[in-house]
Amino acid sequence: TASQMDVPVQIKSIGNIEPLSTIAVRSQIEGTLQAVHFTPGQDVKKGDLLFVIDPRPLQAALSQAGANLAKAMAAVSQGKNVVARDQATATNSRIILKRNIQLVEAGVISREEYDNAVAKTQADEATVRADQSNNARVQLSYTSIRAPISGKTGNLVTTAGNLIRANDTTPMVTITQAAPVYATFTVPEQDLLRIRQYANSGDFKTEVSIPGDDANASQQGKLSLVDNTVDTTTGTIRLKATLDNGDRKLYPGLFVNVVLTLGLQREVVVVPSQAIQIGQDNSYVYVVKPDMTAEVRNVKTGTSVNNMTVIEEGIKPGEQVVTDGQLKLVPGATVQPKGQPKSGQQGAGPGNRGGGNTNPGAGANPGASSNAGTANPSGKQGYSGSGKRGP
Repeated sequence: TASQMDVPVQIKSIGNIEPLSTIAVRSQIEGTLQAVHFTPGQDVKKGDLLFVIDPRPLQAALSQAGANLAKAMAAVSQGKNVVARDQATATNSRIILKRNIQLVEAGVISREEYDNAVAKTQADEATVRADQSNNARVQLSYTSIRAPISGKTGNLVTTAGNLIRANDTTPMVTITQAAPVYATFTVPEQDLLRIRQYANSGDFKTEVSIPGDDANASQQGKLSLVDNTVDTTTGTIRLKATLDNGDRKLYPGLFVNVVLTLGLQREVVVVPSQAIQIGQDNSYVYVVKPDMTAEVRNVKTGTSVNNMTVIEEGIKPGEQVVTDGQLKLVPGATVQPKGQPKSGQQGAGPGNRGGGNTNPGAGANPGASSNAGTANPSGKQGYSGSGKRGP
């Protein structure tokens, strides 16, 4: 029976899971890998120690970073005094330079003396910058490599004892952010207008499920990206949904089924999907008339949900449709409800041999009643074709 119900407007696609962030961990200095502080595949938090590179060469370089820097490392107070002294010298040189400019203009001192004062000023300022520089200390800090983000570690490329090169093309390990994640998928460009139309609807949602994992419910996410360009080669546009992935079941690279629910169609006419027949030019159904004969009705179909298909044109609510045996039907043929005995068979028994099936359209066609017990998804009485021509 054709009925009315609320049907979700859905767009289905196949997508894949992408991490929110992926970091390739490389060393910024060259040295021998001294220790690895994690197990491949382990979840790490931002700031966790991952690798230690032998710091001894850099510690030696730090001790020899320059006279002023060595003094500053030996005694912090002495280093501060050196900086203060050089700053005072530089200030004094600037004053002398300013005075010498006046003297040069007056012809009191020679140009050579002026140039020497400029050179000394520049040298003093360079000394100040050298005292304040801590490049060697920064290089030493690079011997401890820590996790830049929280996530799941991948395969370990190298082990302790190997020589590590600075900024090598092959990362030491890759960390992917396992939660939240993106589900990236594409839809035809024709659906873009509908997506924008329903974007602010309260029923707008995205559901992602793993193919074959019927035991677990799909995960709901939020549409976070509609790309700004349609791919002209495929006529599709890329979309991304963000999912919490709290149970970590969605692995980066995993293919998933994506259902984008735009909204609800209220009180639309639906019939069981098995009632829909496909013709050369259009779709049609067999409608049961009051005299229990079949009539061919062309229909315009919409979306299908849970074995029910939306009928946009051609069927009214309450009309009966044939769900089985359509291949044996012709317009005007007699139909009967499922599960009901065929006419002429009710009195058949031991005392009435040969009198129970005189209808060649029904009795000579065993396939007409073979589907009489098939379930009807609509939950109401269904009909099957008997093959008997109507009057």
